[in-house]
Amino acid sequence: MATFFGETVVAPSRAGVDEEAEEEEEAAPEDREIRLELEKKREVHVLWNPAFRASTESSPDHQFPCSKFILGVGHNAAAFLSSFVLSSGDWEVVGSVKLWNEWGRTSNTTNVGPTDDFCLFYQLVLDPTVLLCQCTCFVAEDQQFQWLEKVFGCLRKTDLQVAVLSTSSIADYKTPESTSMLSSPFLEALKTKQFKDNVCCSLLEQPNIVRDLPAAVLSYCQVWQIPAVLYQCYTDVIKLDVITVEAFKPVLSSKILISLVKNTSRSTETLAKLTTATEINNIYT
Repeated sequence: MATFFGETVVAPSRAGVDEEAEEEEEAAPEDREIRLELEKKREVHVLWNPAFRASTESSPDHQFPCSKFILGVGHNAAAFLSSFVLSSGDWEVVGSVKLWNEWGRTSNTTNVGPTDDFCLFYQLVLDPTVLLCQCTCFVAEDQQFQWLEKVFGCLRKTDLQVAVLSTSSIADYKTPESTSMLSSPFLEALKTKQFKDNVCCSLLEQPNIVRDLPAAVLSYCQVWQIPAVLYQCYTDVIKLDVITVEAFKPVLSSKILISLVKNTSRSTETLAKLTTATEINNIYT
């Protein structure tokens, strides 16, 4: 067994497979029906708008040419992208993810608030090969492969670069020093072998690992030899927080983002609106 970008990889084995098959055969019909219904309920649905779907289907390989894919996982990373990237250019929503699990659910609506669980895809109008995704919903372990296959499966991987932004609790950061001595929040980077550009912060060192969707995306990119980088912000604040959002600012100078940020004059105003809406929502929930 080995770990790879935080994802546990188990060596193939048939131990227990035959037993599981026998249990499946012996299971009552109603149990099998419940299991199938649950699997169906946990299916990940990626819904592209008609124009985007048509452009994909019309290409010879049924894949969309994509030069940059920027993914923000979690409310703070999504708020950063809203405030500093989406607000400085002309973007349009081209898709969404609909899923359900024990930790939340999303719908196919594109009218979302800063505290909602959602997963939306945006396309840069001036350069349609640039896609951005905000994913504030939790993608369960058994749903991550579906998410990867259905999202990256329709993207042409030639000349594709991927950047992932996410947050993690500072309590998860492994260091010989006490975490109370660290200046929070702070950024650490993790990249695939194919990523040759400079990173905007120090690299994440062992024994630290990343988890969940960010780990799955980086593992996928490593396997498919896609240049990808993860910027992980370690913070002591779980909710949407201005200081945590602004900790991502060094990423604006990265090669993958610098050309997308033309005007940040509205960034402070956009971020203030997001945090104010969150505070109001917290009062009434």
